[in-house]
Amino acid sequence: MVDQQGHPVSKDYTKNVKYLKDELGVGISFDIIFVELNYANRNMSLFLVDGMTQGNIMHFIMKLLAKLDAGDLEPDPLDKLMKKYLPYVEINTETNLDKVIFWITSGPAALVVEGLDKVIIIDARTYPARNPQEPDVERVVRGARDGFVETIVFNTALTRRRIRDPSLRMSYMSVGRRSKTDICIAYIEDIANPDVVKQIKHSISKIDTDGLPMGEKTVEEFIAGRHYNPYPTVRFTERPDTAAAHLYEGHVLVYVDGSPVVLITPSTLWNQLQHAEDYRQKPVIGSYLRIVRYLAVWLSIFFLPLWYLLATDPTLLHHNYSFITINKHLDLPVFVQLLIVEVGLDTLRMATIHTPTSLGTALGLVAAIMIGQIAVGVGLFASEVVLYMSIAAIGTFATPTYELSLANRLFRVLMLILTALFHVPGYWFGFFFVFVYLTSLKSFYVPYLWPFLPFSFKSMRDVLFRTPLPLKNRRPVALGTKDPDI
Repeated sequence: MVDQQGHPVSKDYTKNVKYLKDELGVGISFDIIFVELNYANRNMSLFLVDGMTQGNIMHFIMKLLAKLDAGDLEPDPLDKLMKKYLPYVEINTETNLDKVIFWITSGPAALVVEGLDKVIIIDARTYPARNPQEPDVERVVRGARDGFVETIVFNTALTRRRIRDPSLRMSYMSVGRRSKTDICIAYIEDIANPDVVKQIKHSISKIDTDGLPMGEKTVEEFIAGRHYNPYPTVRFTERPDTAAAHLYEGHVLVYVDGSPVVLITPSTLWNQLQHAEDYRQKPVIGSYLRIVRYLAVWLSIFFLPLWYLLATDPTLLHHNYSFITINKHLDLPVFVQLLIVEVGLDTLRMATIHTPTSLGTALGLVAAIMIGQIAVGVGLFASEVVLYMSIAAIGTFATPTYELSLANRLFRVLMLILTALFHVPGYWFGFFFVFVYLTSLKSFYVPYLWPFLPFSFKSMRDVLFRTPLPLKNRRPVALGTKDPDI
């Protein structure tokens, strides 16, 4: 936050202008615009950042000020300027030169007037921004096609468009000693748990760093705690409708300027597994899709180590299921084959991210031919290894949140190693380790596995099956909302 002590605005006009010019690097930084003016026989200086202020508004204001005569600003020049001669909605005054610098670098223009001990801030800012479009990660078959962008004002407006409740609060904060990044904490005051709101605001206010280069991810690492925990304890979304739905439930949202991703807090494991598509279909279809998704996520963690256990120890299988084992003996151990394919999949994923879209299909074909055909044909991999690894990979890709899929993949490798070392005891130890670890997590007072632990029948039913909206009349109990009824 900006030091509120700082350098107070003086009545010495020259001193104020010199301080601002030196601190902003006027004449060094080409994008810092400094204009010397004289209106109504008073020296004035205008400071702004090129490309962040609407030029047509500033031109209009300067034309009006140019018509002033010497006595038009008497006897109270500040009052006359603010109430009569600066016809703009978003104007205010500032008595701290360091705060003036903060406003200038944020986009508004600053007008320094001779004889005044306050600087006039004209918030005519504008930002380069792309048009809202549907996020790639959270696509739906039918539904809204708009998504958050990198400009915080646009993102809050997209949310306000869906929530016209006067109790919706958009609390502003500035974080970063140098970056002064804009952050907004959004919540519905009549619904959200005030303790959660207070904790999130406190956690954000304690962030002490030069800047937030990675936007929302940097904020998440500061406020979520347990830095070496791979599982996300906040949910990320780029969809305004998803954000609005969570606000109605009583969650608290964090917007970070420069990022199209919004943080949803608190967030449980089951919350991470939900998707907007569930609510874009009939309840029965939505429930079916949700159950299939849960099964896919389970397969992505536990299926591959289980297959390895059964394939390497045929005595655990009934003879009718002997097809699960590997029919062709290879010199390369199965465990090593699985690790190679795991690393290969991650390498392919990174290569896909770094490959232009136009070449992505070609990359997929090359990978499929190399791994699916040639590797099996030359005897590097058993065909069963490729098959069952593909099933686990599909489960990973079916996980709705990217962060959760990466965490599940990490624990899958851990379970695979434990199973290879200790066989049946290793598999069950890994299974219970994952369960106990998830049980130990909390997200802003809320247990990560709620409503499974602590168990709540009605809430667990809503988690497993998509409840018809006319029958959904209660908000999640674990959030401790002021208004529990929908």
